[in-house]
Amino acid sequence: MKQVMESAALAAGRAIMAVQAAGPDVHYKPDRSPVTEADEEAERVILAALRQHVPTVPVVAEEAVAAGLIPDISGGLFFLVDPLDGTREFVAGRSEFTVNIALVRKGVPVAGIVYAPALSSGFTAVDGRAERFTVAGGTIGERQTIGCRGRGSVLTAVASRSHDTPETARFLDAHGIGACTAIGSSLKFCLVAEGLADVYPRFSRTMEWDTAAGDAVLRAAGGETRTLDGQPLAYGKRNQAHDADFANPNFIAARTGWSSGGGN
Repeated sequence: MKQVMESAALAAGRAIMAVQAAGPDVHYKPDRSPVTEADEEAERVILAALRQHVPTVPVVAEEAVAAGLIPDISGGLFFLVDPLDGTREFVAGRSEFTVNIALVRKGVPVAGIVYAPALSSGFTAVDGRAERFTVAGGTIGERQTIGCRGRGSVLTAVASRSHDTPETARFLDAHGIGACTAIGSSLKFCLVAEGLADVYPRFSRTMEWDTAAGDAVLRAAGGETRTLDGQPLAYGKRNQAHDADFANPNFIAARTGWSSGGGN
C-alpha cells in the first residue's frame, strides 16, 4: 500500500509541475474556491493508480465529490484524496502546495502521504512510523524518521496563510505563543510532526481531504488532532446536521498531550 500511494503521489506531482510550467488556467467552484487543470489532472492520475492496484477500496476525492461522485464508504475503509492542496499558493507561484493521499480505517487516518513537488520533498505515515523523504530524479531518495518535539521554553505555532482568523490570534495570545509561521497546505501538520513547531490551531473551514494525510503523518509522529471539545478528529463524516458531507469542525493539531503538558 505504501508503494502504491507513493507512486501515485509522485505521478500526480509530475502532472502538477507540468501544468505549472505551462501556466495554469484558473476557474472557480460555486464556493469561490479556485481550481485548475492541475487539480483535475492530478486527481485523474491518482484515481487511475488506486483503481489499478487497490480496486476494492473506495476513494473519496475532492474534485469527484464536487461533481457529485461519492462512493459507498459504509465498509469503513477508504481513501481520501486531495490532488492539489494549496491551490491558492500554486496559483500565486509559491511552493507550499501538496498532493495528499490518506487511507482511513473506521474514522482514523492510518496511512498517508503528503508530497510537495515544488519542494522535492514530502512525508509519509505507515504502520505508526512517520518519515520525511526527499525526491531526486523523479524517485524517492533519502528517508528520515521524524517525531514531535517536547515542550521547550518558547512555544511556536503554524497557521494558515490564506485563511487567518481573529480566533487564531486569540488562541495564540491565550497560550502565550509569540512566534507563528504562516504557511499553506497540509505542510502545517508536517511541521508539527517534524518537531519544527508545537501546534497548529485551525479556526476556519477545512474538508477531510485537506487534513487526512497530514493528520496521519502527525499521529504517526506522536501527535494528535482534536476538535475544540477534545475529541479526536474523525473521518467519513456524512449527513451532518449543520455542515456538508466531509466538512471538519475547528481543531487543534499538536503533540499528544500538548494541552495537558503545559500548552495551556
